[in-house]
Amino acid sequence: MGMSAEDERAASPRDEEWPEAEKAEKLARGAALKWASGVFYRPEKLEGLGHYRRREMQRNSSIQSRLKSTVQSYLEGVNAGLEQLRSSAQEVQSVCQDLGAARWALLDSADHFQGLQQMRELMEEHVQLASVVQVLPQIFSVHEVFSHILQLLHGQRLLEAHVELMTVEQLRDDILSQLHLRGLSSAQATVLSYFSGLQELNESLAKQLWDIVGSSLRLVREDPVLFVTAVRIIEREEKIDDTLLLEATFLPPGRPKGWRQKFYQVLQDTITGTHFHAPRMDADGPGLAKHLAALQKDIVSELRVVKDLMVQCVPAHYNILSVCTATYHQALTSHLQEILREDLDKQGLFLLLEWALRVYHSPEMMGHPDLLPEVDISALGPLMSSELVDQTEKRYVMKVKASVFEWMQRTLEVEFKEWFREEEPETDHQGFFQSALPAIVMQMLNENIQVASLITDSLQQKIYNMALEELEAFLGRLREALVQCGKEHQQDRAVPKYYISYLLAMLNNNLALSNSVSSLHPDTACREVPASLQAALDRMQKKATQLLLEELLLDLQPLCLQLPSRKWLSGSQLVGSMCEVIDKYAKDFSRVRKPAFTLLLAESELLVASQYLRALLQRKMVCKSREERGQLCHRLLQDATQLRELFCGLGLDRGQQSLEAVFALRELICLKDPALLSLEVLGFVTKYPDVSDEHISTLLDIRGDVSKEVRHVVLEMMAQHPQVLPEDYRPIFSTILVPVPELPFCLRKGKCA
Repeated sequence: MGMSAEDERAASPRDEEWPEAEKAEKLARGAALKWASGVFYRPEKLEGLGHYRRREMQRNSSIQSRLKSTVQSYLEGVNAGLEQLRSSAQEVQSVCQDLGAARWALLDSADHFQGLQQMRELMEEHVQLASVVQVLPQIFSVHEVFSHILQLLHGQRLLEAHVELMTVEQLRDDILSQLHLRGLSSAQATVLSYFSGLQELNESLAKQLWDIVGSSLRLVREDPVLFVTAVRIIEREEKIDDTLLLEATFLPPGRPKGWRQKFYQVLQDTITGTHFHAPRMDADGPGLAKHLAALQKDIVSELRVVKDLMVQCVPAHYNILSVCTATYHQALTSHLQEILREDLDKQGLFLLLEWALRVYHSPEMMGHPDLLPEVDISALGPLMSSELVDQTEKRYVMKVKASVFEWMQRTLEVEFKEWFREEEPETDHQGFFQSALPAIVMQMLNENIQVASLITDSLQQKIYNMALEELEAFLGRLREALVQCGKEHQQDRAVPKYYISYLLAMLNNNLALSNSVSSLHPDTACREVPASLQAALDRMQKKATQLLLEELLLDLQPLCLQLPSRKWLSGSQLVGSMCEVIDKYAKDFSRVRKPAFTLLLAESELLVASQYLRALLQRKMVCKSREERGQLCHRLLQDATQLRELFCGLGLDRGQQSLEAVFALRELICLKDPALLSLEVLGFVTKYPDVSDEHISTLLDIRGDVSKEVRHVVLEMMAQHPQVLPEDYRPIFSTILVPVPELPFCLRKGKCA
């Protein structure tokens, strides 16, 4: 397995030249040692040493034979490559010698080539002269051909005229091309002058063609041959243009003619000029309606002609129906914008919106069954942009707003005059007072909202918002009219004669408006009344109620002035008279519907209770004895009971009445032991938190038996228990002012007894 000393000496110079071989040999030795130590790690394994040596010697001899074979094949390939390189070098040298010989031969023949060049030039000149001789008859007959072409054009024999015109143009263009190739630019001017008649003939032919194209919609119905002839000529010229542009060597004067593009332009100008450059029309509704109806009829009729007849007269790639449809669409777009620059009235704006957003796309116009499915305007965009539609809708809303304001103002003026009539307002089938005002107002607003729904949802919403704003403003003006009527009534209570009846009618009208507002909303699922409008309705109701209560107060005041008095205390029919007045007004109040009737009853009861308490507290009567206190308590009980029963009989529940304050106040006066007043007063102020110190002090004065010490205790107790008004509390004492008692001057930190 190991190497001998001779082998090591023989390997050392090789290792110096091939360090990689040395490294590989070391790795091999290490691997061999590792293998041997693994195999012969026990003594009994040494018996197989000879077997392993023979196997490894056979493997080494096999590897050496394969290496020798591989190296031998590589050496043979290298020898073959060297032989091929040697052969190629010889062939390249031979080719170089042949090329050198050919070069010397060409140099020797250069003089002979110069003679051939002169002969070639003579031949080309001869060919050119022969060509000129051949076309001389055509050149000399050009003016005669011009005259013949002109005759053909006058006779509308356009195809023949165009054939001869193309022949002359071809002759001219060939001559100009030859001159251009030889750089003879000066001669080109002479040729153009000689063929100058071509320009006039081209213009004459073009004029006839464009006249035919301009009358194409009529010709395809009456005489399509002439229109087809014009299209054929245009297509010929278009092919000539394409050919010359592809060659791109020489472009004759007047090319490209672009007659196909001119065809489209003339057709579009004809459509636009016929329908959209007419004299200025009337901007009012009827004039605009006639104009739009005429446009609708003409456009549908002409598109049917294009679809059924003109399409068959032109090549398919003209897309003539699409071109005409787009032309009408674009022209209409511009035309509608021009119309909108006018000061259109409400009807005109509505007609324009309806026509652009509904009629234009409907089966009556561009969706006509005779035009479908070939005519498709979906890819052309809207006739009016969304911004323009929004602006127009806003203009329409402003016009409608002005109209609604005018109508409402007239309605208000009529209503105001009716208040001063010498007869009561009309009644409904249930006997409730009313007027035509709610029906007129709501019908006006609802009609405008319904009309707007025929256009777009956005316009309907705009009109709805405007209607609510105008209704809110109208309620404000109506309230001002009520105030004005009230002022005139204050000056003379006989005017208006049926003042109360018309106030009651206004309450019913206000209820009718409140119930009808929700029906105006376009969305049936959304019936909520806006807060601002509801507030306007509430203010209107409050003002009418206030004016009615002022009337009641004027009739009650003479009776309240007699409270309290000794005569009243001894027993009089004062409260009975008050009940008669209240009952009279209640009968009038019954002519309003229940929500307003209940409100009037509640407010009337509060007014009566307030006036009764005000009279008792402001014109205080001091009881001089226990008998007088008992008499006062008895009178208070009778009066409060009589008034309470009256309002209960009219339909107002006890829980809604403020007269309970009179009963509570009576309890304070009837209390026998003044020492218990602080507890009673605490319960009283808890129930009626708007009671002030002055009110309690006045009540204590009315008793006539309260000492300064008890008064001081009561007032101190109130100071220690301040009250806060609940949100749903109806104030009654805060509106009653009592005379301030004259107190000695003091710098008090607390309350003076």
